[in-house]
Amino acid sequence: MDRTALRARAWLAGIVALCGVWLVHNGVAVRTVAPQPSRAESFAAGPEVRPGTPVAEPLRSSAPVRIRIPGIGVDAPMTGLGLDAAGALDTPPAGNRNLAGWYEDGTPPGARGTAIVAGHVDNAEGPAVFYALGSLKKGAAVEIDRGDGRTAVFSVDAVEVYEKDEFPDKRVYGATPHASLRLITCGGGFTRETGYLGNVVAYAHLTQVR
Repeated sequence: MDRTALRARAWLAGIVALCGVWLVHNGVAVRTVAPQPSRAESFAAGPEVRPGTPVAEPLRSSAPVRIRIPGIGVDAPMTGLGLDAAGALDTPPAGNRNLAGWYEDGTPPGARGTAIVAGHVDNAEGPAVFYALGSLKKGAAVEIDRGDGRTAVFSVDAVEVYEKDEFPDKRVYGATPHASLRLITCGGGFTRETGYLGNVVAYAHLTQVR
């Protein structure tokens, strides 16, 4: 298995840990189901980059420090994520609801290639940083502040939801000639026994640098 496939498998294994099952309110466990993307926000077999949107030149590599998604109220610090001893992706600390993580052995957001950012959907205290990712719309802006003082601004091309056994590794993790971004959390169907049955993925590309 090549490095890309290994990385994809590790990411998918780790993403399972982003899925909350129950929220606790007043001592009573209740189910909550995060918003799910509609078909109108999917690719529908169309091109990866939305027609008519600009494609900015990639930046040099620099670690991200903060992510903002105004359309769904996200404004969160970022932390680097690696792989654990079993080869699965580490996840942001579950106790911090407002924290996103990026795969620091991969492409930094804004650089050429595919950058991966993950966040929890919920935890025992309530909705977490990417709870509303499934309600994101095409064309929405994603702003990532970087350590070099630049802000990489991405435009969302599509938001899709996949069952875990149909997760499209190549499409999500594959290399791109421009600066791409993937935002990932849990989603899809929900059962009391297993929690969320799939993942929500938002696809975006770099359109502006500030």
